[in-house]
Amino acid sequence: QSCPQPAGQRASQEPGSGGLPEGVEYIPTRKKGKNPMKPVGVAWYSLYARTRLGYLFYQRQVKKARERYPHGHSVPQPYCFPGLKILPIPVLSNNYSYLVIDTGSSQAVVIDPSDPLAVQAAIEDEGVMLEAIFCTHKHWDHSGGNEALCQKHNSCRVYGSALDAIPQLTNPLADREKVTVGCLTFEALATPGHTVGHMVYVLDGGPFGSPPCLFSGDLLFLAGCGEPFEGSPETMLASLDVAMGLGEDTLLWPGHEYALECLTFASLLELDNSALEQKLQWAVQQRQEKRSTCPSTLGEEQTYNPFLRTHRPELQEALGLWQGRGEDLDAFRARVLKEVRRRKDLYQAT
Repeated sequence: QSCPQPAGQRASQEPGSGGLPEGVEYIPTRKKGKNPMKPVGVAWYSLYARTRLGYLFYQRQVKKARERYPHGHSVPQPYCFPGLKILPIPVLSNNYSYLVIDTGSSQAVVIDPSDPLAVQAAIEDEGVMLEAIFCTHKHWDHSGGNEALCQKHNSCRVYGSALDAIPQLTNPLADREKVTVGCLTFEALATPGHTVGHMVYVLDGGPFGSPPCLFSGDLLFLAGCGEPFEGSPETMLASLDVAMGLGEDTLLWPGHEYALECLTFASLLELDNSALEQKLQWAVQQRQEKRSTCPSTLGEEQTYNPFLRTHRPELQEALGLWQGRGEDLDAFRARVLKEVRRRKDLYQAT
């Protein structure tokens, strides 16, 4: 069940607006835009990912978000099929955790429990037993709730990559390894780039009559993708290709609510993309009502997500890039991805 895309009328175009819907402001790229992959950014990332300062920063994030968003940053929209319920849990200022429930047995798993209080409240509201935590990667905004939840639920197992320093990890997973909880079967896919041990999880929807569900962490967002903090453009491209091999009907459940910013940026690259324009208009309406924008589908994403359109001539032309004589196609696509990433890092939206 992909998000509806209202047809709507084409927005009027102001000079320099790129035809953005009313209410969406574009601030031109600054000449000295701060790229988090420059030395200062790399130094901060090292502190965040590898020292106690990162954990203290995460705790401050949690406290401020609880004060600012006592009921979460977005209105969640549960996804239900016979025997299956997926509940997005809005946490921090823009993260999502996901409670995935086998309704027949009341067994549940949680993906990326950022705020343990919010996750525990959802567990109690649903009256389920938490059997497992699946972490996509080590960053505190995805793994910070592991310890508290494991203390509350003694038999809870924590799954993730051994290549990432995931808190409380009990069951390291290999690429393509499967885990079953009740009637829920997840396949772990290694998708390095954002971190060296980043993994995504694919829920088999077959037993429930549902499409497959991709819990993508910081690999892939609606119209966006994560920063390659611990990988090259080539590594990130290969990981994105892994995700895109899952099938167009696969539901995408991302780790962050970045849709409006990502779609607005994408619309500045492809001015005549009607699918992108319609999705942006829909996202504007959703966010005005503080409603979640997930899930989308991988089929949808291929029509408007620039990080998944590196093979498209229209995007390449918009970026002023052409494949060199004798240049390998994937090497060229990685170069396109690198340029899209560079422009996104310099982009500022309000």
